[in-house]
Amino acid sequence: MTFLDHAATTPMLPEAVAAMREALSLTGNASSLHSSGRSARRVVEESRESIAAALGARPSEVVLTGGGTEGDNQAVKGIYWARRETDPRRTRVLISAAEHHAVLDAAEWLAKHEGAEVELLAVDELGRVSPETLRAALAHAPERAAVVSVMWANNEVGTVNPINELALIAHQFGVPLQTDAVQAIGVLPVDFAACGADAMTLTGHKLGGPHGQGALLLRQELDCTPLLHGGGQERNIRSGPLNVPAVVGLAGAVRHAVAEAPRRASELASCATSWSAS
Repeated sequence: MTFLDHAATTPMLPEAVAAMREALSLTGNASSLHSSGRSARRVVEESRESIAAALGARPSEVVLTGGGTEGDNQAVKGIYWARRETDPRRTRVLISAAEHHAVLDAAEWLAKHEGAEVELLAVDELGRVSPETLRAALAHAPERAAVVSVMWANNEVGTVNPINELALIAHQFGVPLQTDAVQAIGVLPVDFAACGADAMTLTGHKLGGPHGQGALLLRQELDCTPLLHGGGQERNIRSGPLNVPAVVGLAGAVRHAVAEAPRRASELASCATSWSAS
């Protein structure tokens, strides 16, 4: 069988499968202080460093999560809560009208339960949020804006948003920008430091890695209230024992996807040109 719906999920890469298979034999909780725990922790931190290096981030900015949905919820809700706690006036949540439901539904939940004022940013005929649209929206009561969220690449039609420009505008008004980059990594050049976003989500199963493992890249200086409370893992933002084999599989998939992105982008562009010509 040939599986074509890679917008929904991807087959696991052999490199990721091999890395996970080896890691499955490890025993130890990465939060434990004894030798087995330290061994597991070393593997996790090496994987974290690998993910950071591939995506232009610092290792301390890589918060390991259970996937893209959790990452989006953590970013949108967590940044909103932290910003509102600092200044109760910050209740505006600005998101693109073409967001994934992981962001749309998280924002709607904040509106229903936490007093958020959700504002949908209009998109153009190609599904993009223009910098002018964001600037106009933020120019109105910027002191009340808590967070902006615009996806990097759309999961339905492939639209690519100008994240660098949008982040620059958001910062001019003193507002953090979160981006769902689940569909971008492995196809587009993604550099967390260079793009200017304050938070960025990714997930393993969209780039040849395991289901149920993702990461939230989060600026070290940005406060983000946790969804989960417990052992204080992952900068006290995402408590819970880490899934060491899945983390290893995610790191292997990210490395491979980023390295192959230029070749894949060329192939996809060629296919699109052929289809349009026919």
